[in-house]
Amino acid sequence: MLLLWLLLLLLLPLPLLAMHWQQRSRGARPCWLISLQHRVAWGLLGWAAVWQQRKLERSTLNVAQSQQQALRWCLKKAQGSCCLPRENTDVSTFQNHLPLTQTSHTQEKESEEKLLPSTLPQYHGDAPLQATLLGLITLNKAYPEALAPGSTACVTPASPWPCSVPWLGHALGRVSPVGAKDARTLLLEALISPGLRVLEARTAVELLDVFVGLEADGEELAEAIAAGSLGRLLPTRAAELQEALQQGPRGLALRLWPKLQVVVTLDSGGQAEAVAALRVLWCQGLAFFSPAYAASGGVMALNLWPEQPQGSYLLPPGVPFIELLPIKEGTQEEAASTLLLTDAQKEEDYELVLTDSASLTRCRLGDVVQVAGTYNQCPVVRFTCRLGQTLSVRGEVTDETVFSAALAQAVGQWPGAKLLDHVCVESSILDSCDGSAPHYEVFVELRGLRNLSEENRDKLDHCLQDASPQYKSLRLRGSVGPAKVHLVGPGSFRVLREALAACSSSVWPPEMPRVLRLRRLVQLLQKRVLS
Repeated sequence: MLLLWLLLLLLLPLPLLAMHWQQRSRGARPCWLISLQHRVAWGLLGWAAVWQQRKLERSTLNVAQSQQQALRWCLKKAQGSCCLPRENTDVSTFQNHLPLTQTSHTQEKESEEKLLPSTLPQYHGDAPLQATLLGLITLNKAYPEALAPGSTACVTPASPWPCSVPWLGHALGRVSPVGAKDARTLLLEALISPGLRVLEARTAVELLDVFVGLEADGEELAEAIAAGSLGRLLPTRAAELQEALQQGPRGLALRLWPKLQVVVTLDSGGQAEAVAALRVLWCQGLAFFSPAYAASGGVMALNLWPEQPQGSYLLPPGVPFIELLPIKEGTQEEAASTLLLTDAQKEEDYELVLTDSASLTRCRLGDVVQVAGTYNQCPVVRFTCRLGQTLSVRGEVTDETVFSAALAQAVGQWPGAKLLDHVCVESSILDSCDGSAPHYEVFVELRGLRNLSEENRDKLDHCLQDASPQYKSLRLRGSVGPAKVHLVGPGSFRVLREALAACSSSVWPPEMPRVLRLRRLVQLLQKRVLS
């Protein structure tokens, strides 16, 4: 590790020199300097990735030993008092002495004055660095020209790469200004670079917001490009932007950047619908890649297989210390005990339990994974749902996966409609006074449909009944009322996400909720209902 950082320090002057040339004149940067810094950066990156790959191989071939080491590290670094020996505690003693704690969703209850901060810890360890180094190498192998100088742009202030090394990104040829935090400037930099091969955004929902905003503000952005707001007059590129926008959203990314190959975003909870909308509309024909899965505040799993579209991730045996809690389908009953990574069974579902030195508790996160296979001795999983996003107004259990599938089926029956985003609310949150039975309130943002007929609204309830026998039984008895669907205007969910991000201590990256439990947030959407 020390050798790696020494090499990083040796490389540091090259990108700084390049930045100096860039500040003097964007068009006068010497080609030899760009080529040199790119070659040296890739040489260093390749060496570091080989080192991380070997380290990952060792740890995944000796999972029991690796997990014991991870536990000892957590105990040794634990903040505050610790009731267990920091050096000699084995896994069994640890499990017997520390009870499971569940991430409380009571903090999601309404506060009239403010949003209560999240208390989830931020997880660390080798996973962020491994995900970044191995992800860059994997991406370059899958798309050999994707990371050539000037071929990559990030259009959000935060990067999808879990370990931030800004100057290394510049050395690898990103067109985004180093340290830029203004989303408009980042988008303009990308728009004036027609040779892009890789488009980055922290998460898919944020990239969705970028494209929706691009359509809304396209004329203003074109005028800024033509007027030279970034230091160069580019009327031809501005005209290309206007022409691309006039042809509609479908395939817009490839019209703007004909060489574009792949979209990189960081996968986390609630991103699936945004990815689906981007694939169908703006990013049609492009591959998507996520270097890792981030859940509840940190990197939980690594993506070593970009060619698999369903999102298979490796659960590494390092820090944080991971346990698996078996769950029963359709319930949230607690199992008798947790399992270690080596005990995971294929096709079984488990809830993640994490322990980190920042908060020495065995925390049930609510993130559910299904084991799809193994990598050496470690499970390869798919993230399926989040228990905290379950709907229940009469004791039924309608989880995130079931509801999303029913909604997708219903939207498929709405002529011309494409689903961009949605959230659900249990009617008790709204304190309805109309005397109706408890029910689901659903807010959707669509493309291609400006009004919802009653017939279309009813289709969601029918699809829910088909998907959930328990829900259907309650509906037939009248214990649960029909789901109510509200269509909100464009940009409504961007406003919602801005309100969520306003909570300064919210987890990173921001997971997109599918069930809202704060009336204040629901009211933001109610004000934007179109029909």
